[in-house]
Amino acid sequence: MNIKIMKSIFSDNQNLANENRVYFNENNLSVINVLASPGAGKTSTIMELIKCFSSYNIGVIEGDIASSIDAEKISKMGVKSVEINTDGACHLNAISILEATKNLSISNGIVFIENIGNLVCPSEFDLGEKLKLLIASVPEGDDKPYKYISIFQKADIIALNKWDLESVVEFDYAYFERGVKAINPKAEIIKISCKNKLGLEYLANSIKEYTKNTYESK
Repeated sequence: MNIKIMKSIFSDNQNLANENRVYFNENNLSVINVLASPGAGKTSTIMELIKCFSSYNIGVIEGDIASSIDAEKISKMGVKSVEINTDGACHLNAISILEATKNLSISNGIVFIENIGNLVCPSEFDLGEKLKLLIASVPEGDDKPYKYISIFQKADIIALNKWDLESVVEFDYAYFERGVKAINPKAEIIKISCKNKLGLEYLANSIKEYTKNTYESK
């Protein structure tokens, strides 16, 4: 009985995600679903990417279990942001994203969705996005692709954040890469550091390949 309920949830969400795609396409919005565990650097990476996309219309949807701390950080940059508090839910769903996107009131641009910090639940819920950007961080360890297969398998780009700490925590990049390529050979792995700005322009250019049909605002 529980399996039937879960199938219904996923099926309903998928239908809504497909409706989201129609809305996004009609408004020329490239939507990027940013996934990561808590503390991996989702907000910091989004803030750095906003700087790289300064000539674009940008909106950010901040998903949090509680608080509006991250949305306030984005707003201080002069970027439109909408907060979604899930009150304990471990993921965002398609219906909440459509409402939040409409509240942003932008078109011909890019919308970053900062999903809930979790490497399990968010991977199961399509939001209608064009790109899944997974942020893994060096201090989390090099074994995450082996433990959280679904989210690594579905990622389009994997940004390996906090690379400046690689030598400190003895991160085995070859082991990490083998784990990723075994389940998702097409995913691009990009080493970044929000602290010293390593790889951020390269990451932005990779994202632009997915958003190349989106008009710049200037």
